[in-house]
Amino acid sequence: MAGRLIYLIGPSGSGKDSLLDAARTALAERGCRMVRRVITRSAEAVGEAAQGVSAQQFAEMDAQGAFALSWHANGLAYGIPREIDEWLAAGQDVLVNGSRGHLPATRLRYPDLLVLLLTVDQAVLRKRLLARGRESVTEIEARLARNARFSERVLADRDPALHVIDNSGSLERTVQCLLACVDGQPVCA
Repeated sequence: MAGRLIYLIGPSGSGKDSLLDAARTALAERGCRMVRRVITRSAEAVGEAAQGVSAQQFAEMDAQGAFALSWHANGLAYGIPREIDEWLAAGQDVLVNGSRGHLPATRLRYPDLLVLLLTVDQAVLRKRLLARGRESVTEIEARLARNARFSERVLADRDPALHVIDNSGSLERTVQCLLACVDGQPVCA
């Protein structure tokens, strides 16, 4: 029996990294593997515990078939190691911190994937993005507008494999909702 690919997506600042860190132990107890992404940014960069590589290293890895999935976004390259296919074939569930823009290509490769869209109230998201200090106010407003358009499009499809998890409140509540999705229970909003 094949495992499920669980594809977590959400806007920058929605709390994906915090959610994954908080849920790590409970997911492992459920037999769900979490993937460490390969990203073309410094390993010292603030954010997820990804494997940082140079653009040249990434291109070489990609050309050698090291990735099951890869994409470019926000000036960076992202890769999901090919070993996820072995885990899935062995019947293990695998959770990936994915890309909203790469969702259609991921769905083609893994048609039975479970998509978890992490959302957050726009005012909360604006505050988080401003606190990070990585972008100008203009860039943040443009990002918020893109996020709203993406969410409207995805939700309009009424995809039964898509579950929305609101991370505007406590992280503990969001972890409970994530675990409910993984356990096949109704999603809490």
